[in-house]
Order: sequence, then structure tokens, then C-alpha cells
Amino acid sequence: MSLNLAIVLETGAASQPQHAALIFDSRRLTYDQVNTAANQCASALKRLGVQAGHKVALMLPNEPEFVSAYFGILKLGACVVPINTLLKAAEVAYQLEDSDAVALIADETVLLEAQQALTMVETCRHWILVGKHAPAERDSPLGLGWHLFHDLLAGASAEFDTAQTTPDDTAVILYTAGASGHPKGAELSHLNVFFNAALTADRLCRLTANDMSLAVLPLFHAIGQTCVMHASLYSGGTLVLLPRFEPDKVLQAIQRERVTVLVGVPTMFWYLQHYPGADRYDWSSLRLCCSGGAALSVELLQQFEQRYGLPIYEGYGLSETSPVASFNPMDRPPRPGSIGLPIYGVQIGIMDEQDRELPAGQVGEIVIRGHNVMKGYYKRPGATAEAMRNGWFHSGDLGRTDPDGYLSIVGRKKDLIIRGGLNIYPREVEEVLLAHPAVVEAAVVGVPDEVMGEEIKAFVVLEPDEVVEAEDLIEYARKRLAAYKYPRSIEFRVELPRDPAGKVLKRQLRGPAQ
Repeated sequence: MSLNLAIVLETGAASQPQHAALIFDSRRLTYDQVNTAANQCASALKRLGVQAGHKVALMLPNEPEFVSAYFGILKLGACVVPINTLLKAAEVAYQLEDSDAVALIADETVLLEAQQALTMVETCRHWILVGKHAPAERDSPLGLGWHLFHDLLAGASAEFDTAQTTPDDTAVILYTAGASGHPKGAELSHLNVFFNAALTADRLCRLTANDMSLAVLPLFHAIGQTCVMHASLYSGGTLVLLPRFEPDKVLQAIQRERVTVLVGVPTMFWYLQHYPGADRYDWSSLRLCCSGGAALSVELLQQFEQRYGLPIYEGYGLSETSPVASFNPMDRPPRPGSIGLPIYGVQIGIMDEQDRELPAGQVGEIVIRGHNVMKGYYKRPGATAEAMRNGWFHSGDLGRTDPDGYLSIVGRKKDLIIRGGLNIYPREVEEVLLAHPAVVEAAVVGVPDEVMGEEIKAFVVLEPDEVVEAEDLIEYARKRLAAYKYPRSIEFRVELPRDPAGKVLKRQLRGPAQ
């Protein structure tokens, strides 16, 4: 049996070749054009010596070249290694070397970091630059062959016989955030990603060829790849590409292109909710808003729906689960504070420290098994065995189910605060702080305390022009939480550190010693 993830593009090219697949600025590319570019990319890579099973890294923003390169790599039977465009040279070098990447396709906007990274690794033999200008010869890493992406494609064949990969072959290696130590590469198979995209399109979001999906989440991230790019192309719809999130650019694109589907992270929806000029734009084309990547506050969900009349359907998943594991069903109102029900073919349990399943209402680690779970961590059998104990993927997230089976997250296992022997789940404290009218964002962490072991500290971002004393906010929380749960100290910030998926980087808030 064969399955290549590139089928999601090839099917559209065969059935509706002239339908718009991508819109980027003033460029409208049809399915046939994108598929042809992917064929040319596969042909060019093969000519350079890249073979089936090799790893090829992509360090590109949301632009048409990301899509054509991504599928070109897959057509060749090689494995895609998407790299965050915000990473610095040493971080890029680590992922290139750890993944055994033989080539890097990078955008000219990340030229300096890419160049520097390539001088640190030995596995990468080819550097392919997406841009108009070739770097000076002296700037090319010593001994490395470099090429301009568009020149390579111009001289390559537009016909390519797609490799017959198996469903279990690795299609993508996604590097996790690396809360402790170095990031790990989650190996996702062709079946992992294809089935997750198909379920997202057919059952969760009910996408059709008439849908215009806004791709503003980074395509190098699991949500952007599977839930936006793959799901849209699988359904024969159109992707509207934006290289970065800016509220005015998002709103302009929604109005101009009549966008129907917006998939984002909570931070994006907060900025759209609070953007002063949002009411000047026509949102009427939007039929569906989905959020993932981080917990969506109940306050924001309710405010957004009150202002725009659009509910936000929240889901849950990780890079290791392709990514979607649960979602709020669209045939009923989303349940505030819940990440929904397990998707088709996936089981989710709540387990204690001894891996015993817990009943509804009790807090434990969220564990997952099903077609969406990764093959393992690349070259890390020990870490894979630890994460996949007893046939379940252990997420590291703490959650509970209600009597109806709906899931809620209470925090990360490593974020759990133990104060005087009592467990405090940061999410519960954060929800209370977010209900204060002056508070925009809140992140709660445990800090060392000589007496209690850990003490509760909150980092808070206030609404513009709002002034609140820390003592008053502490008192506000004290009245609404048990005596051992309210924060003892509050630090105000202009913004909270976040990763590209919108998750707050609590390890940075705790400080280097944490």
C-alpha cells in the first residue's frame, strides 16, 4: 500500500487545475501552477543528488515558495524539516545537524542566520536561497553548493513521477518547543498528517472548494501546516497567505479576499478583539473561527462572540499528535473553557503518576492514542519510550474531563505549583485574573520559597492606559480563590514572551535557574 502526502495537492491539480490554490499579495496561483512548481522543485532536488528518505529543511515564511518546496520534497519521497524563521544561527544549526538535513531552502529575509548556521554543520550539502539576489561568493559557507530557488526551478522538468511512499514513511520532522534541554524532532508519517488534515477538513471544519482560508499562522508550525495548508488544499479551497500577523493586514485580507475560515491562536484573537479600527472592516464573509496552540480564556471567547457574533471553536493537540487530538463539535455551541471531545479514531485519557486512568472530574496527565500519534522522536529511542509508555502518548499537559466527556486543560505538568504540599493549577488562577476588566494577559508560575517550597507569582499585562496596583489585583484574586491559591506577588509586563504558536514561555518568566 502506498500513500504520499503530496496527494492533497495533486488531487486538486487533477480535478480543478485552474482553481485558485494560493493568493499572495497580487499573485493568484492555480492548483496546476503550484503543482507544476512542486514538480520542478522535486526534479531540481533530484538533480542535486537529494534522494528518497533524505531530509530537506525549509526556513521560509508564509509565501508560495513554502508550499511548492514542501510538496516538492514530498514528491521526491524525502522528508520535510520545517524550521522556525525566528531562530538564531546556533538554533538553526542544531536542527539541521540533529535532523541530518542534506539541504536547506531558506528565504533571503533569514539570510544571515542561515549562512551562519551552515558554517556550523557538516551534513548540509546544498543551500538554496529564495530571493532575487544571490549572495556574494565570499558570503557562501565554505565548500557548500548554493543556488537560487527560482533559477533551479526554471531549468527543471515540470513533470515528475511522485515517489510511492508507504503510509508509515516519515513525511515531516517537527521540532518541539524544548521546554527543557534541546528540542526533539517529532517524526510524523504520511498517514499521520494526511488523516489529520482530512478529518480537520471533512469533520471538524467542514471545508469545501468555496472556502477561503487565511494562512497567517506560520506554515512551519503544526497547526499552520496541517489545519490550514493541508486541510485547505485537501478540500480544494484557496489559501490566502500572510507572512506575519498584523491586525490591520489580517482585517484587510478578510475583507478583500472574502475570507471564510480563520484559524488562529488566542493571542491573535485578543489583538483582533482589541484592535481599535476593527469595526471599519467587513467581516461578514467569515463563517468559522478556530483556536488552538494555547488555552483560550473564557473571557476572550465571550467578548469576541459578543462583538462579532462569531463563536471561536477551540481544539487541542501537539506537534506529536499531527496536531489535532480534540475539538469542540460544530453542531453544538462551543463549551467555554473546554478543548472539546476526542476527534474520530482518537482516544484520550486522564492518568495519575502511576499511569492509572482517573474518573471524570479528577486532574491528571492527558494521554492520547490513535492514528494521529507520531512515530517517535527522531534518533531518541529513550525519549520515545518514556513518552509512549503503555501504548499511550503522554502529553505533559494536565487536564480533566466532565461527565459528558468534554476535556479541559488546567496547565502543564511541569507548570504545576506545589505550595505547602498543596497543588495549584496555574490556569485556574489565570482565569480569575483575566476576568478583571483591566487585565489583558496573565501568566502564573511557581517561584522558589524557603517556607512554602513554592510561592505563586503572576505576570500581568494591563489594558492600555489602565493603572492598577499590584496589591489591589492580589486582593481581587484573594476574594475569588481559596487561601492557598491566590498570587502572593504580581509583576506587570508590557507583553509576555511567546513562541510562534502563541504559547507563553513560562520558563523565561521563571528565570534562568528554573
